[in-house]
Amino acid sequence: QVQLVESGGGLVQAGDSLRLSCAASGRTYSSGYMGWFRQAPGKEREFVAAISWSGGLLTYSDSVKGRFTISRDNAKNTVYLQMNTLKPEDTAVYYCAVKTGWGDEKKDYNYDYWGQGTQVTVSS
Repeated sequence: QVQLVESGGGLVQAGDSLRLSCAASGRTYSSGYMGWFRQAPGKEREFVAAISWSGGLLTYSDSVKGRFTISRDNAKNTVYLQMNTLKPEDTAVYYCAVKTGWGDEKKDYNYDYWGQGTQVTVSS
């Protein structure tokens, strides 16, 4: 089992920045991905970004590319999501997740473990 705890959410204004953190504990894996997804009220959960265990492979959704940066610190078992130039449409609950096996890292059904989420609200 893997436990994931997100932190760093909050209320900010458009154009501001936030950094989300996701601390992992429990069983460790040497392959797969860690990813960030988000879900806005009344909308389906959507992919935001993912990073391979080695950190060498990064994937972003088109809506955040160039504004968000995913990174990881394996020594701390933590993945980060640096969010810059935030927009009101970025408002959502952000979840981190772990994918241990094969499959498209952009699809939430390929992920095995999920955190509880952290709220990000961007005011205009």
